[in-house]
Amino acid sequence: MLDFTEHNLTDAVVDRFGACENPRLKQIVQAITRHAHAFVKEVELTQEEWVEAIDFLTKTGHMCDDRRQEFILLSDVFGVSMLVDAINHRMPEGTTETTVLGPFYLGEHKLTANGATLVSEEEGDPIFIEGTIKAPSGSPIVDAVIDMWHTDAEGLYDAQKPELHGAPKMRAQFKSDAQGRFWFKSVVPSSYPIPNDGPVGKLLDATKRHYMRPAHIHFHISAPGYETLVTHVFLAGDPWLESDAVFGVKKSLIADLTKSNASHYPDNTPAPKSWDLLHYDFGLKPAKNS
Repeated sequence: MLDFTEHNLTDAVVDRFGACENPRLKQIVQAITRHAHAFVKEVELTQEEWVEAIDFLTKTGHMCDDRRQEFILLSDVFGVSMLVDAINHRMPEGTTETTVLGPFYLGEHKLTANGATLVSEEEGDPIFIEGTIKAPSGSPIVDAVIDMWHTDAEGLYDAQKPELHGAPKMRAQFKSDAQGRFWFKSVVPSSYPIPNDGPVGKLLDATKRHYMRPAHIHFHISAPGYETLVTHVFLAGDPWLESDAVFGVKKSLIADLTKSNASHYPDNTPAPKSWDLLHYDFGLKPAKNS
């Protein structure tokens, strides 16, 4: 066939992928072809719009490096990240719901002793964060690896602060103890705008959408025999909970902050005059082959 038209081109391209020997890859590329062609037909995309789309994607790629992932951000604001997450993490009772990884996960962090102070209390409102890692049955999981990271009081991650020269701050790795517990001290994170100095920010401007994410703490939790949990704990009362720019909030992941004037933190170390307590218990989903 040499005369391809808007009426026969889609079937021709799908057929060209028909010899693919990997059944899953074949399914995916043929589905992408059908849906992409259907989109172009539905909106009757112009040549100028197609060139602009290619330019947008090219600029998105140019914004990516080892400390920022603009394509993840693009996936996030379209809700694709959360849709993939929802399909792949249908969680049973007794387990913690998942949410997006986000563009500022930098890999496993430095192992830190429970009770460590991640940032000076002079840099924000002090907070004591504690929790447990459990199986769906409620039994503690010992030596679970808990990677966490969050913004500072101004809503910035360490990766967004060039003055740190790549040094980690407000991110660490802990291990759960014999009771499945972990705990550390930090400052209360702030709600913040997603990075808006790139193509994704321009897209949100053009479509009259805001950039804001509610305050939260990221957790990446793993243990042998269990699926890795990627989630956030959101701070109750944040004004952006119902309109998170990346659609990542789930009710079960919202936790209250408890104000305290106690002279000591729960680990019996001295505390400032006023501080916040955040407690959250995580349940891990058993791996399919365990």
